[in-house]
Amino acid sequence: MARAVGLLILLLGARAPAPEYLWPAGAPGALGEEERDRPSITPFLAPEDRATGAACIVCPGGGYGALMTSYEGDEIAQWLNGIGVHGFVLRYRLGPRYHHPAMMNDIQRALRTVRARAAQWKVDPDRIGVWGFSAGGHLAATAATHFDDGRAGAEDPVERVSSRPNYAIMTYPVISLVAPYTHQGSMKNLLGDAGVKDLALREFLSPEKQVTPKTPPCFLMHTWEDKVPAENSIDFYLALRQAKIPAELHVYEKGPHGYGLGLKDPVLKSWPERLTDWLRVRGILRK
Repeated sequence: MARAVGLLILLLGARAPAPEYLWPAGAPGALGEEERDRPSITPFLAPEDRATGAACIVCPGGGYGALMTSYEGDEIAQWLNGIGVHGFVLRYRLGPRYHHPAMMNDIQRALRTVRARAAQWKVDPDRIGVWGFSAGGHLAATAATHFDDGRAGAEDPVERVSSRPNYAIMTYPVISLVAPYTHQGSMKNLLGDAGVKDLALREFLSPEKQVTPKTPPCFLMHTWEDKVPAENSIDFYLALRQAKIPAELHVYEKGPHGYGLGLKDPVLKSWPERLTDWLRVRGILRK
């Protein structure tokens, strides 16, 4: 743990790499040509002597109305580098300018992009995951429950590959859009006023109701006193268990919403070790 934190601190002082636009010629449904209209991934590649070949797309939170790209984005990718995983920070489109399906399209395209360019980034295409925080956790869970194998005849080579993540991590996630504990702000930004009234759409985008035998293994982290109730993670975990999907859930008693890696908390700072252990158990961390 100490070695990984030390590497993280060292990397935090480094200049961030340049973003890669997911659709260089313009995203489908884009409402303009500003940065907010151009979803991207920023690749943080693990040092060659530590790289395991695994990769993870990081989805910062922010209620689908902002992106916490520091402690839920770049810092997370740099921490991943410390355990030998390539991190790709996703800048996805946001409400109220955009609504579903823009966000889902962005995460699916990010997964396809990393898989299509696996040889360039020295990534194992069968060890590409997604990790989300808060509303970004909802996006990660959406990616884990809504995906396809790609279109073999697509003109764009990126669209020919699968958008299915091989594993998914959710930290204090927003999950359900139909339960009494739904985070209303995230739902409104994602769906807009009309979408909020569409119960079928809300169920479609409630990952706990969309788990299938093809859903990838998942790791969930929450705290008992989080303002986004832990039932989001608990109910999703129970759905995974019912479908016999390998999953691990940790609910710590103390801790606010939005702690990221929790490195400043004497108790929460241990949770990344639980995640590292799980990645080893799942065979993600291997040379």
